Amino acid sequence: MAAALLLCVASAGAVEMNGVRSLIPVGHTVGIKLFSKGVMVVKLIDGGTPARNSGLRTGDVILQCGGTPVTSVEQFQSLLQEEEAADLRVSRNGGEMTIRVEPERNEDGVCQIGAWIRDSMAGIGTLTWYDPESRKFGALGHGVTDVDTGLLMPFHDGSVLPSTVKAVKKGARGEAGELRGEFDLTRDLGPLYANTDCGVFGTLDAAEVTGEPMPLGQPSEGPAQILSNVRGDEVRPYDVEITRLLPDSRDGRDMELSVTDAELLSRTGGIVQGMSGSPIVQNGKFVGAVTHVLLQDPARGYGISMETMLAAM
Repeated sequence: MAAALLLCVASAGAVEMNGVRSLIPVGHTVGIKLFSKGVMVVKLIDGGTPARNSGLRTGDVILQCGGTPVTSVEQFQSLLQEEEAADLRVSRNGGEMTIRVEPERNEDGVCQIGAWIRDSMAGIGTLTWYDPESRKFGALGHGVTDVDTGLLMPFHDGSVLPSTVKAVKKGARGEAGELRGEFDLTRDLGPLYANTDCGVFGTLDAAEVTGEPMPLGQPSEGPAQILSNVRGDEVRPYDVEITRLLPDSRDGRDMELSVTDAELLSRTGGIVQGMSGSPIVQNGKFVGAVTHVLLQDPARGYGISMETMLAAM
């Protein structure tokens, strides 16, 4: 039942089985690095700074500076040094506007505007499914969000990297646990092409996935299993219970889950960061992926249905 992410291993399988679409459930962790379109304002320094005076807000994405596309934090800082005042093209709440900012020089003569900005993120997550016909994959079941603002990172490009789980910080009431993986930032398995509220999506170039395609299905209340990689490179099934379906959810919480597997509870405390994207299988069908943990009870969390995840793709 479990699949493994391996380098240079051929895969066989079809996406249609008796007229029912099928995908390979994976469950292996991957490193994920993502670069934003422009730079995101993640914090404004207190006081009458140029950023506050200009009307910049936390969560704004600076797309251009003086008519030049912004590509990184370093490049944006360089552009600020060239003008006493600069017009910033900013994306906010789905729209765009131009904001004029007048940088101030610090004691070292460097122009600053009084804002913390970010252009990339890297972390560990779980590869959910792989389509051997199109070579596309989906991971996480939720989007990559900025750690400070909680907003979806505006996507420019990114990739997934090979990962091995080295340790686990066990979850506890009020404190999320996490998988601690080791991955090589210089080695890409394949590019990402989208970061959405329901997952990140891409194609695998440097690796293929072993495992058999599984027919897709709809989740129902009752026993199920998740495929997770919480030790080394091992992917194995763990018992869970789908306790409630949430058909009206729009944020990747289509079902409530409760971990019932004694071994997983002993090792992780339940659901931990890095397990997001772990496939959920039920009655021989691939029905969804783990997405969130309940901080007050790490043995419980949420999952997204495959139907929702694939619609986002």
